[in-house]
Amino acid sequence: MTDRNNGTSDGQLRWGILGTGFIAGLQTQDLIEHGFSVQAVGSRSLESSQEFAKKFNVPTAHGSYEALAADPDVDVIYIATPHPFHHANALLALGAGKHVLVEKSFTMNAREAREIVALAESKALVALEAMWTRFLPHMVRLREVIREGRIGEVRKVVAGHNQNLPRDPAHRLNDPALGGGALLDLGVYPVSFAMDLLGTPDTIRAGASMTATGVDRQTAAIFGYAGGQQAVVDCELDAASANRALVIGTEGWVDIESTWYNPVPFTVFDTEGNVLETFSQPVTGRGMQYQAAELERLVRTGATAGTILPPAGTVAVMAAMDEIRRQIGLSYEADAVPD
Repeated sequence: MTDRNNGTSDGQLRWGILGTGFIAGLQTQDLIEHGFSVQAVGSRSLESSQEFAKKFNVPTAHGSYEALAADPDVDVIYIATPHPFHHANALLALGAGKHVLVEKSFTMNAREAREIVALAESKALVALEAMWTRFLPHMVRLREVIREGRIGEVRKVVAGHNQNLPRDPAHRLNDPALGGGALLDLGVYPVSFAMDLLGTPDTIRAGASMTATGVDRQTAAIFGYAGGQQAVVDCELDAASANRALVIGTEGWVDIESTWYNPVPFTVFDTEGNVLETFSQPVTGRGMQYQAAELERLVRTGATAGTILPPAGTVAVMAAMDEIRRQIGLSYEADAVPD
């Protein structure tokens, strides 16, 4: 069985967009360019919703999230608000009988993730995390390379996500009330990548340095596994890097080029450094259409969980980040709710 999809749609399912920010625009553009039917958009501001609808030629603009969720002409809702609001937004959409594609980080913590997954399961609806990287062609091929034994037994995964982002204390990324910090915005990529290839770690050792506003400026963690495998993951929000990734095995290694979580080439080497394979597949748009195509495939086949990123996998990623946050002393208002 292959994880591949061609990132296109037959247009039968009707999408609604919840939120009108930057990431919502990227996803909507990829949907439209690849045959998906975008029917409506919802925002807390009707003016913002109307501007978004005009820009992307979306038929219906709603002035509230509730109105979008209640729209009978919407089957799936893409949730693109900041992650402190994902839990409430997803529960609203699922409660209205809509499938959901929820931006990462999926929630603020594992408790919230479990509640979304439980409601989706109870209603036989799809709740898919929009970790777009997992569905890109180079990641599909990477998993095939590993399954084929091209690099032997995977022993180590090394990945980071470091960017030079706004340092204004009032910016969302630096505001604890809005789930700020490097881990939930940036670190979710390498954490999810490591767990995609190695599974849930048996041990986690983490460290961080904090901003003046009390969120993590940079965080690093080592994941340990019973079989001796390791993952080394890191993130930083005020210093950039090449953002390459390595997958190291007993018979070779894979070097994923910058920026590894985007649709980029990778090279497979043997233990002597000889090139065994170079994979490069051009992707139209940003590449966010592949995750949407996976959601539509699940709905079409009557499934609520796929193999690339099942709901249990999303919950496990959030639990790993909960443990990292516990070790570095980073908590949010959402953590105060009893688990």
